[in-house]
Formats: sequence, structure tokens, C-alpha cells
Amino acid sequence: MQINTGKWSRKEVDAIIHKASEINDPGDRIAFLSGQFLGIDYKESTLTGSPQTPEVFVINFQGVDCFTYIDYIEAMRLSGSFSEFKENLKKVRYRGGNVAFENRNHFFTDWSEFNSGYIDDVTDKIGKHKTKRIMKMLNRKDDGTYFIPGIKPKQREIRYIQADIIDDSVFNGLRSGDYAGVYSEINGLDVSHVGIIIRDIDMVYLRHASRNERKIIDQDFGNYISGKPGLIVLRPRKLLN
Repeated sequence: MQINTGKWSRKEVDAIIHKASEINDPGDRIAFLSGQFLGIDYKESTLTGSPQTPEVFVINFQGVDCFTYIDYIEAMRLSGSFSEFKENLKKVRYRGGNVAFENRNHFFTDWSEFNSGYIDDVTDKIGKHKTKRIMKMLNRKDDGTYFIPGIKPKQREIRYIQADIIDDSVFNGLRSGDYAGVYSEINGLDVSHVGIIIRDIDMVYLRHASRNERKIIDQDFGNYISGKPGLIVLRPRKLLN
């Protein structure tokens, strides 16, 4: 296990998680938690593991990529303490909570497939007739090689809203705390980037670990999604007390 809590002590992280646990609405809880990370550095390849290298359970708040960022936030929102967070992160990041490279959720839509107890794919609900469906063989490139060596390709129906027809009805259906995936037109991939929807009065932002800005930022979602292929939306379920 490798733990780096970055600018916080473990006691401070525990206090943040405990404070968030008192917020009942899942979207508001995620907005609070994700806001603590604004300005944290963007960093790739913080997780270890491959077909040849045993997976190590990593917590690294000093730097995150777009996917580890939402990993941490979702595990935090399920928790009431740092110790609970560690266990929930295993469940969010790995199928069955079993820490192994082959069990890691490498694709965004793995969340709705394997974490369906607390995540729903609401793309259909938000997009309605604007939603498109396509069958993809995730992880297989056009030339037959794999994007992620050692991970068996899997066929999956991907639902997405075409970005060029996103209108007010779609924007109005988005909630703070929704996990947004930017649909990828590349065969073998479901998304090219992920982030968190944040609503502030009449504005909708994407809170994400930006590769361009090299840190976690809030960005106008309408401007960001413009010109992209499409949108996938996963929504956290309200937790039962």
C-alpha cells in the first residue's frame, strides 16, 4: 500500500470526509469534496500494476489524472472516515474490491457495469431521443492490438448524447455531482476524458483534472463540450441510512 495525502495530514482528510458525510444530497456532497481538490496538480500514471507487475493499492492526493480524481471523490462520498475511504476506494477502483490489475475498472462505463449498487447511467434519461447507442469492443484497436495489454476486450453497448445537439433540455437535466464522460469515436474506447458536473445558479461547469492546465479546474461545460463527439453521464445514487 502506498499512501500520499499531499497537502493534507491524514487527520485533516478524515475531518473533510466526516464533514462531507453530514451533507445528505449526493451531488452537494460531491461538490464539496471535489472542491477541496481545486488546484491540485494533474499527474499521469500514479497507479502501479501491469500484466508483469503486481498491482499496489495507491492513494496519491499530490497529483491525479482525470480518472483517479473521480475515483477518490466517489470513494470519499461513500465514506465517513479515512479508514472507510480506503476500503471504499478498493470497491470503486476494483471489481469486488480485489486489488489486482486485471480487476481494475479501466473504462468509465465499467463504473455503471460493476458499481451499479451506487452508480447509475442516466445518459438515456437526460438525452431522451438525442441519445445514440453503439456496440463497441472495448480495449481492442482497429489493428487487433490492445490499448491496455493484459486486459481482455469486452463488448459493451455505449449510450451517449451527441454533443452537437446538446441543448437546454440536456443542460437542465444535469445535476451537481454527475460524473461526465466525453464520448470517444475511437474504436475500443468509451471516453477520452472524465470530470464532474457542477451547477452554480445558471452556470454549468466541468470540474476536472485538466491535462492542458496541469491542475484541477472548473471550466464552462458548454464551451468545453462544444466540438466534442458526445457525452455520457453517470449519476451517484443517494445512500440509504
